[in-house]
Amino acid sequence: MSVSLGQPVPDFTATATGDTTLSLSELRGRQVVIYFYPKASTPGCTTEGGDFRDRKDAFDAANTVIVGVSRDGIRAQENFKAKQDFNFTLLSDKDEAVCQLFDVIKLKKLYGKEHLGIERSTFLIDAEGRLAREWRKVKVKGHVDEVLEAAQALHAGDITAGE
Repeated sequence: MSVSLGQPVPDFTATATGDTTLSLSELRGRQVVIYFYPKASTPGCTTEGGDFRDRKDAFDAANTVIVGVSRDGIRAQENFKAKQDFNFTLLSDKDEAVCQLFDVIKLKKLYGKEHLGIERSTFLIDAEGRLAREWRKVKVKGHVDEVLEAAQALHAGDITAGE
């Protein structure tokens, strides 16, 4: 089962930075941005995470929590978060349960070889837990600003889930 626009996102729990776990249900009442990235400490993922870090105050003002997800182990996530001074939670999804829920594992090509990997994707969940927006095949440049605008509009009531 995969998530659908306008529909409730099923609850999940995953290992999180800070020696914790995070369940989606814990965030009910706040909007949630979940962004999936291929690999910690790689250039595009570092840029994207930095863009979210640098706009966190604006996301907070829009009642929106930021959560980053990759298949990296928790140690790699902790190192990535510390090195880049990320001010939001990263999840380790080694078993790919969260990736499967959001259908972000895709066949990719690298140096002519095919492999399964995370397709850079972002999802905006409204305060009631419904999927409001999704961005797939994300290009990093300018992406976080677009997500922030959507989060602000949703918070202000200018859009509804699925628009």
